[in-house]
Amino acid sequence: MNALELLALVELGGYPNFVPLYKRHGYQVEMVNSVRKAQAWLKKHQPQVVVAEFYVDPQFRDRLSNLESLLATLQRYDSGAKVIVFIDHHYLQRLEGVKQRYPIFGALEFPIQEAALDEMLSRITG
Repeated sequence: MNALELLALVELGGYPNFVPLYKRHGYQVEMVNSVRKAQAWLKKHQPQVVVAEFYVDPQFRDRLSNLESLLATLQRYDSGAKVIVFIDHHYLQRLEGVKQRYPIFGALEFPIQEAALDEMLSRITG
């Protein structure tokens, strides 16, 4: 049986290292710091979970957020990965626009509470 994989995309950070929590749930963790690196990793892997930050940059011309390229890649590979988003409450409305096009399992607002993330991972792993 293949190991359960979790991709953690940490572009901005500023919150605790949740790798020990991910490992307690049985995941082999891959951490990357850019969408481009995440997309390259996804060419060879099908994670069960993707955890990523959501942010908006005024320089994005053709998309609402940093995540759309990553979500499109997941959709292309039909991975079935559950996506958990870390988000500032100011961007919740923008996330709704993204959710109309891509599946998001859940969103956690900053500051991220480990107990809330633990509960969300428990819902995924059963």
